[in-house]
Amino acid sequence: MDDVGTYRRKHHWVLGLLACVAAALMLWGIFHKKEKKPGPPPAIPVTAVRAQSRDLPISIAALGAAQAWTSDTIFAQVSGKLLRVNFTEGGEVHAGQVLAEVDPAPYRAALDQALGTLHRDQANLAGAERDLARYQHLLLTNAVPRQTVEDEQAAVGQDRGTVQVDRGAVAAARINLGWTRIVSPVSGRAGVRLVDPGNLVSSGGSTASTPSTAAATSSASASGSGGSGIVVINQIEPIAVTFTVPEGQFEHLSQLSDGFRRPVAVTAYSQESGEQLDIGVVAIADNKVDPATGSIELKARFANDRRRLWPGQFINVKLASQTLPHATVIPSAAVNRGPHGSYVFVVGADGKAAMRPITIAGSEATLTAVASGVRPGEVVVTDGQSILKVGSPVRIVRQPAVQASS
Repeated sequence: MDDVGTYRRKHHWVLGLLACVAAALMLWGIFHKKEKKPGPPPAIPVTAVRAQSRDLPISIAALGAAQAWTSDTIFAQVSGKLLRVNFTEGGEVHAGQVLAEVDPAPYRAALDQALGTLHRDQANLAGAERDLARYQHLLLTNAVPRQTVEDEQAAVGQDRGTVQVDRGAVAAARINLGWTRIVSPVSGRAGVRLVDPGNLVSSGGSTASTPSTAAATSSASASGSGGSGIVVINQIEPIAVTFTVPEGQFEHLSQLSDGFRRPVAVTAYSQESGEQLDIGVVAIADNKVDPATGSIELKARFANDRRRLWPGQFINVKLASQTLPHATVIPSAAVNRGPHGSYVFVVGADGKAAMRPITIAGSEATLTAVASGVRPGEVVVTDGQSILKVGSPVRIVRQPAVQASS
């Protein structure tokens, strides 16, 4: 029995010792656990593209407005009743075409009266000249006093002046009679008729004695007592497009064109579809800089033989400025702006992003030419750079090619 008890006590003592050792090992493992080293940060997915070396044409874009190359509002030059109009609204007219006619009867009568006065005074002049010739012959024999001859000479001079006045009156009457036929000074397209036949017209405009159309009534009332014209003729072949460019770009255009002595090509595009409408040249540069905007107005001339441009139409214009040869070209989406200027993120051979300050030489559409900071063949980030930092690992998910500008 003593041997059994002794064995049991030893067994319990060994178990207790083992339990203490296990507890000690557990505590040591808890308090002496090694900290795990943090793993590398995850790569940031980005879109990137390789910079290329190519010739990049640079152009100047502006908003333009088309207007008639010549726009004439046709007024009557004499007063009277409008008898008829000889054009089709919205139709083509040519220079010298009779557009309308004013009642010529009063002016024909005035011409007849002026001619009658002229003939009467010419007869009086002829009689006075014959009397003068007789008095001069009688003076040689002292049959009449010299005073009589001198008085007759004065009468002849007065009659000659009267005849000259009469001739002027006849000429004016003929001009007024001719003005009763109103002709177009230019070839172009007629607009909406502003006054109907039967209305009274004058050099100051027309007055609708009996309003017959809404257009005539509104036009006459809008212009007050002066009335309105008869029609507006717009020359649209060629047509003009006016636009403004900043002062700095104007200086560059002036240098390229030798002070606009050489033509500068201008292309017009539709604002709605972006379709090319026509190609023209800069015809006129304004003679001053607008101090409020720092810009200069230019006028371009377009042949418009396809009638794609219309007066009053807003369009986009683009002027060919220059071509940058062998430029380092990247997408404009890769360019970021910061407090210290423009910069891009470049993906190095180690797959990490590096920030590079750049100098921009010019841009066209979606492309930018870089003068310094990026070399051809280097990979620049075009999308996802907003969350990048210097040294960030990146994962390129798409690497499109640099597209040519349109």
